[in-house]
Amino acid sequence: MRSSKRLTTKDLALTTCFAALYAVLSFLPLSQLVGLFSKAITAATIIAPLIGMILGAYLGVFSTFLGGLVSLFVSPFFSPSSLVAGVISSLFAGWLYTGKRSISVFVYSSLLFLFGFYPFVGPVWIYPYLMWFQVIGLLILISPLQTMALKMLNSNINSRLLSALLITSLVSTLAGQIAGSVTFELTSWPIFLADLNAWRADWQVLTFLYPVERAIIAFVAALIGVPLLKATKTMNMTFRFHQKRENDI
Repeated sequence: MRSSKRLTTKDLALTTCFAALYAVLSFLPLSQLVGLFSKAITAATIIAPLIGMILGAYLGVFSTFLGGLVSLFVSPFFSPSSLVAGVISSLFAGWLYTGKRSISVFVYSSLLFLFGFYPFVGPVWIYPYLMWFQVIGLLILISPLQTMALKMLNSNINSRLLSALLITSLVSTLAGQIAGSVTFELTSWPIFLADLNAWRADWQVLTFLYPVERAIIAFVAALIGVPLLKATKTMNMTFRFHQKRENDI
């Protein structure tokens, strides 16, 4: 991999192409967004962590933000929560792919705290059981399981790469889901949704719904990611800022 850290035309073209793909996939709804009845989780959610792994954390953020911004204006299913969730998911995947686990743990923990203890409507106050799977995501992130995944991300063995992508995509998409939920809190309470009973009902519905959604998203991302990452490596398309930081793993 080349050591130059200057952006090239190929880097920008690849970033733009993934932004366009992200926008196109935002037209494919997968699941209804609880609390936002005209909006949905879309197929763009699946590709977000892969964009971060291929382009790197910061170009991945730019690509998903650009694609998400377009989607806000053209896709009937996309929402501000979806935009934030995709950007954070891509950011986390890029960080984890390059071994930046310390900052990932700090940001994940901060987002989880902000979400849980958000004034009045945070789940800690009205339905703490909602956070069980998000806490599992944090435990995975700080555990030897994530350490093994980081070491297997460059494996040429399909089964090992699939496992690594599944774990990394799950943590990344959970981070995105938490960030999207914080955005929902910020934009909905108290102007659009002031009734605490309505919030409690939303959190109760989501308690077992979002874990299933995120597990499926991570699994499909991993299935797509195995041939995609191998292809981009073979074609020398992966962003050259990707340099493993083994000391952080």
